[in-house]
Amino acid sequence: MISFSSLSLREELTRAVSDMGFETPTPIQQKVIPQLLSQPSDIIGLAQTGTGKTAAFGLPLLHHTDVAQKHVQALVLSPTRELCMQIQEEFKKYGYYMRGLRTTAVYGGVPISGQIREVKAHPQVIVATPGRLIDLLERKALSLDQVKYVVLDEADEMLNMGFREDIEFILKNTPAREFTWLFSATMNNDVRNIAKRFMSKWQEFAVAKENVTNENIDHQYYVTNHHNRFETLRRLLDFAPGIYGIIFTRTKQDCQDIAEKLMKMGYHVSPLHGDMDQKMRSKVMERFKNKSLQCIVATDVAARGIDVNDITHVINYELPDDPEVYTHRSGRTARAGKSGICMSIVTPKEISGIRQVERLSKTRFHKSDIPDGAEIVRKKLFYYLEQIETAKPEADFAKIYQSIIHEKFEDMDKDELIRRLVWLQLKDTMEAYNESEDLNAGYEQRESRSRGNRSNVRLFINIGMKDGISNAEKLLHFITDSTDIEANIIDRITVRDLSSFFNVSGSAAEYIVQTLSAKKYKGRKIRIEEAEQRDRERGGFPTNRSFSRSNDGSGSRQGRGGSQKFNKRYNDK
Repeated sequence: MISFSSLSLREELTRAVSDMGFETPTPIQQKVIPQLLSQPSDIIGLAQTGTGKTAAFGLPLLHHTDVAQKHVQALVLSPTRELCMQIQEEFKKYGYYMRGLRTTAVYGGVPISGQIREVKAHPQVIVATPGRLIDLLERKALSLDQVKYVVLDEADEMLNMGFREDIEFILKNTPAREFTWLFSATMNNDVRNIAKRFMSKWQEFAVAKENVTNENIDHQYYVTNHHNRFETLRRLLDFAPGIYGIIFTRTKQDCQDIAEKLMKMGYHVSPLHGDMDQKMRSKVMERFKNKSLQCIVATDVAARGIDVNDITHVINYELPDDPEVYTHRSGRTARAGKSGICMSIVTPKEISGIRQVERLSKTRFHKSDIPDGAEIVRKKLFYYLEQIETAKPEADFAKIYQSIIHEKFEDMDKDELIRRLVWLQLKDTMEAYNESEDLNAGYEQRESRSRGNRSNVRLFINIGMKDGISNAEKLLHFITDSTDIEANIIDRITVRDLSSFFNVSGSAAEYIVQTLSAKKYKGRKIRIEEAEQRDRERGGFPTNRSFSRSNDGSGSRQGRGGSQKFNKRYNDK
């Protein structure tokens, strides 16, 4: 087995690696480091996050750095500030014993003046985000004319973020570049095009397949309707009272909104996304690492560079579009030989995405039921009892407060005291989940207790045939596209000239009314309300005409045969 001591690294690097406690290189390091030490060439390294890519290119890069030369010899490009800072910190550790070595990181979100001073102090290695590096080049604050090595780290992510032109500009402005080392989680067409344009006769080293699955991760998914997604997240957090994790969202706006809602409800969380300035992001990471926060709510880009080994849970608020991104996310937990849980909240439509990830990663997902209120209370009860059982109060605590406590409760029965203490811990949870509804989604929506156990509500909407809604299918498309409600909970659609009616499950009615009331259709403001309430006010009742669904649940203007195909198409989703 290869060890770091058996590699031909310069003595200063071997010593530093030993101090860091590293003995055996990871698979990507075993493949890449010997090649780059003995016969440097253009390479592509394909490996997932957490496989040791920084050392794979960092150690050879520093090995070839001439500390006697006071100019930039090596450049590392990375997509985010966090990853820049992380790589720079790792380089400092690797080069601890290399006297005369200077490395610096340049990235946006902080004043450029301080970074200008740093690059003018003649570093041999620069770690940079593309945008800030170009700012420095345009200000003529540094030159890349003598750069020999260029590393593109997380190349696929940089291209996804729109840095293609910046990367091309930077590579064109490294005229002395001899070697390009490209590291990426995936080898998509964009990455391959960059390689073809700027690399020659590269060698490819792939270990992604070996890291796709981690046997220590329990992959779970929970099926609910879209409008119940946040409430499902809240239940999952409450059902894991000792959670220390990351909640992933697709967009920065979702990240901010979800974090704010959770904070208002008393959860110790904070957002982490690209619109936050560097000072704030660093503060969030500091609080997360010292466990002042139980979770961070993050976008995929902002989470790049997070290096924490103790994460217990990863929660996908929504599945990512790319199955490879799922692997990145889930890989944040179960590090350093520990176990972890990756939870995904999906709608019935999105179950196919779970199957796709299973096929690509050869991972088995477990469908789990969303816990109800009673289960959450029991889970918190056992957690609290365990905390009491394992607590070890400091000796001084007993000396100072024992007599006060004893005097206060000497007349109270022990069991009564325990009941009161436990009640204080659980009462908020019990109140929050009193008469909580079932959030698990199936082909039929559960009845909503909060709406008087009505399984169906008929709604009126002020758009119809004269607005271009020529049949039930078009109205259904509009409703599902505007609200993300599943088609299978909508029934008995009636389309008229100026208005339409449809039935929906009771638990979804309020959400649909609130969501559609804020929208317009072809410039016309949507007005939607319960048909029963509207007809009481008008003194009449709605009647079904030729556009209503038939008694068997089918029916549209197309006739029975066409609508059966239509219903099947939606139910199969």
